[in-house]
Amino acid sequence: MTGIVGAVLEAWDELRIHRVRVLLALIGVACAVTAITGITAAVTMVGQAMQEETERMSGRDTTLQAWSMGSGNMSPAEVDAAVDGVTERHDISYHSVQATADLKVRGAQPGDYVEWSAVDVDHETITRQGMEEGRWFSDTDTERLAPVLVVNQAFLDTYADGASATTHPTVVIEGETPVAATVIGEIPVQWNDEGPRALLLFDQAMHWFPDRVMADAYRFWVPPELAEEFAAVLPRDLAAAGVPFDVQPPQEDPLVIDRVLQYLVLGVGGFALLLGGLGLLNIALVTVRYRIREIGIRRSFGATSGRVFFGVLMESVVATTVAGVVGVVIAVAIIKNIPIDRIFGRPIDDLPGFPFDAALVGMACAIGIGALAGLIPAIYAVRVKVIDAIRY
Repeated sequence: MTGIVGAVLEAWDELRIHRVRVLLALIGVACAVTAITGITAAVTMVGQAMQEETERMSGRDTTLQAWSMGSGNMSPAEVDAAVDGVTERHDISYHSVQATADLKVRGAQPGDYVEWSAVDVDHETITRQGMEEGRWFSDTDTERLAPVLVVNQAFLDTYADGASATTHPTVVIEGETPVAATVIGEIPVQWNDEGPRALLLFDQAMHWFPDRVMADAYRFWVPPELAEEFAAVLPRDLAAAGVPFDVQPPQEDPLVIDRVLQYLVLGVGGFALLLGGLGLLNIALVTVRYRIREIGIRRSFGATSGRVFFGVLMESVVATTVAGVVGVVIAVAIIKNIPIDRIFGRPIDDLPGFPFDAALVGMACAIGIGALAGLIPAIYAVRVKVIDAIRY
């Protein structure tokens, strides 16, 4: 251990002596490590953002989609009760109906269209339904005497004069018995220029508008290890309950990331790292030639070939290690200051920390190029004969 520490300290002293020549080569190594580490970390962040966006559209990664195959003479409420019975029997913690509704808001102009959906409370958890303002539905909302709504900004602008959801504006839903509904929350828009969209609880929709709601699909969020089993069991049990559904298992790879850009940048970073290593190799060779007499004197005083080899090799390794640390620190600073909201349009719910494996990749590349750059000079230093080195 003492020998290793001594070799490292000796290598550091030599680097300080030749710091001007070494610095130029290390700048390229540090930049390359920054690119490799930063891209590796950025891909992880982009992957998380894309996964969350996918989950907002179709549910979590192990969400089973169930589509109705016809319910005979059963009403949507009876279908929902049968589905609830199956989920309780299998102890499925999160499930939600995906019902559509044909409703009209008082004051709507001809041609106005609102995308109405009737869901359960679990819909928020299954689809990562974040809120802009206000709150999501709660179990107690089913007991309210009037329906409550969660809407987007376009709905507020069109039917509530742009009022904030926190002020709880009310709108009147037309029908045989018009009813005043209270807005309790605002959900983010799914895309630019999205039209009015409103969600209400399925139980309230069935109470106030039983003939204008269609429960045609359900989502079940199940544990990953049980996804395949439930995908086979649920259709059978639902059919036995009189509500046949086509249950689709979760996709094995629901998120497909285009890695062409990643590979391109990593290739450029690797090429820059190679160039930095070649520059360091040239400097190391020149430095060894200048120190050949010193090496011969050390060998004559008993320094072993292994000690000389390790000492020369460590000069490049220590140099690139320092450059790697600098590159990783710069990459961390850049990644941590990326404006997530502006790039992805909304914050990431489960923002991953800086991936440790990205830092390891960057440091491994730096140390590896340092070892390669120092290998040839180290071999050259060992093969020089002592007497020739002293005469040099």
